Amino acid sequence: MDEQRYSRRDFMQMAGVGGLVFASGLPGCATYGQSRPDFNFIQLSDIHWGYDNPKVNPDSKGTLRKAIATVNNLEQPPDFIVFTGDLTQTTDDPKVRRQRLREFRDMAAELKAPKVLFFAGEHDASLDRGEAYQEIIGGPLYYTFDHKGVHFIVLDNISDPAPILGAKQIEWLKTDLARQQPDAPIVVLTHRPLFSLYPQWDWATRDGMAAIDLLMPYKNVAVFYGHIHHEHHHMTGHIAHHAAQSLMFPLSPVGTAPQKTQLPWDAAQPYKGLGYRTVQATAAGTPQRMQELPVKA
Repeated sequence: MDEQRYSRRDFMQMAGVGGLVFASGLPGCATYGQSRPDFNFIQLSDIHWGYDNPKVNPDSKGTLRKAIATVNNLEQPPDFIVFTGDLTQTTDDPKVRRQRLREFRDMAAELKAPKVLFFAGEHDASLDRGEAYQEIIGGPLYYTFDHKGVHFIVLDNISDPAPILGAKQIEWLKTDLARQQPDAPIVVLTHRPLFSLYPQWDWATRDGMAAIDLLMPYKNVAVFYGHIHHEHHHMTGHIAHHAAQSLMFPLSPVGTAPQKTQLPWDAAQPYKGLGYRTVQATAAGTPQRMQELPVKA
């Protein structure tokens, strides 16, 4: 843990939120420049606001609020927070979809951070190509931003039900990357995995390898995504891909069940499999690190 960024109180708080804290170096984005300042951001994913199944999560209206409370109580706040999709549970009713997005937006506004960023998941946007999401949450479905020397790229692999990025977005990505240096630190944020993790369970992007091929010439790339509802790490060449846990319900990992399954609530271990992560970007020569933060009971 980066002692310059987290106090002992923060560490004890993280360690006490219901499980073990995981830390690992992130391949890529580790050694660029000698003056890039330290910063950290928090990734929250798959909120599924509006989900209601007490056998899976009897505290469906409380897990996001618990996460917000924990984040807000850190002595060292993150530079920014990003929600990596599926902010709400899918619904065929456009009015309910908008209501859930508004409720989520209002709760997320309680986060104490200099910046809170969003992008949609398929539950938010695939039924209407992102119309309600853009109306309520606002902003484009894919975009870039820069923070303290790191280039962030948000990709949309959910608004087209195929699911694909599409030729227009891939050309946009190509143009954006052409402006970056080969050793520039790049972080890609997306909802579905770009690689084919398990297409049978919709854990893939059909043209995701086109994006990975465009990223491959760049030495320092990491990808953060959600969608699969459990922590997962994968390499495509030198590019690291990191899936986050959900704040609503865990799903069975590949190979552990014959079909994709929402794991039932365990009263003996409440909130098991639910969580979020903090990502620390450190000075040149020191690996970036992640901590997985379980939801506090």
